[in-house]
Amino acid sequence: MRERKTSWAMRPTAVLLVCGMLGAWALGRPAQAMAEDTLPVVQTLTMSAPKEGRRRPLVAIVADNAGTETTDFIVPYAILKASGAADVVAVSADEGAVELMPALRMLADTTFDRFDATVPSGADVVIVPALHRADRPAVLAWLRKQATAGATMVAICDGAEVLANAGLLRHRTATSHWYSRDRLRRRFADTMWVDDRRYVMDGNVMTTTGVSASIPASLALVSALGGPGAAHETARKLGAQAWSDVHDGSRFVLTARAVATALMNRVAFWRRETFDLPVGNGVDELSVALTADAWARTWRSDVVATADAHVIESKYGLRLLTQPANIRHERVTIPDDRRGEAVLPGVLADIAARYGDATSGWVALQLEYPR
Repeated sequence: MRERKTSWAMRPTAVLLVCGMLGAWALGRPAQAMAEDTLPVVQTLTMSAPKEGRRRPLVAIVADNAGTETTDFIVPYAILKASGAADVVAVSADEGAVELMPALRMLADTTFDRFDATVPSGADVVIVPALHRADRPAVLAWLRKQATAGATMVAICDGAEVLANAGLLRHRTATSHWYSRDRLRRRFADTMWVDDRRYVMDGNVMTTTGVSASIPASLALVSALGGPGAAHETARKLGAQAWSDVHDGSRFVLTARAVATALMNRVAFWRRETFDLPVGNGVDELSVALTADAWARTWRSDVVATADAHVIESKYGLRLLTQPANIRHERVTIPDDRRGEAVLPGVLADIAARYGDATSGWVALQLEYPR
């Protein structure tokens, strides 16, 4: 049986414990979080008509086999598929399995080479999640090719660093994960980096803040592709109230408490757990992604998708790779009353019940989630 190897939760956390930055971490402000959900959208993404007389836009979501952030990839895939506003294809750099970070594995629909052979005119929209390697030449070359062919470029979280490495954020306004922005300001001084927006739209380029921004950003993208009606209907299905871009970035900083929690969880290797996450054909992608991603970010647990079959197909056609359940593992499940956007608060509450509020807050900080 294949045990999933321990993986890092996101690019910034690999060095969080070294830097020891201090600041004010003000989570747990529900009134402000509610305001973020209800304030109106103030930006618009420039969209061209679909290429070659397509009835709907073609959206390609990029995956690098060596490592692609779980929620950054699956959330826009699920939301765009659910909306019916676009045709969506998962495109990987190479053949074979895609390792999702910090949990799950999948198979993409096609590769860069096959996509180029079958769709020579290119995609209408290309979505770039955070990748394990933000500077892989094959990925950067393909993104430049798609941009040159007229694709609208969308970066989720630290996918912004990938776009910046490809030279696609020069002289633009952009954002990224809270932990990365200062470093990106130093490296890419010809980009104006914004702190206080969940997502930023500059012409035909869109970037977002941390991992959880994938939900409002994807709904804003649905609105741009299919109109406000499609976005509202999709938001209703997901239990989302709105898709505001308003965001208080000052609430997300590394503190002594966060560093201490991360250190304690990392060094407590003898208490590390592996959870089985049972899945089956037709499983809801959003629920699986948010559940697995959050638990795997505790630095005390790993999550493995389990099923009788080696490959299962999710609700909207994503092929997840699984392994048999392990009787030595406890299970994490997705309650019936948690679907769509309601999953994450519930999972954070479950994490707090098992590991304490400090670990739940550490996960929320990594996800840049306004609790």
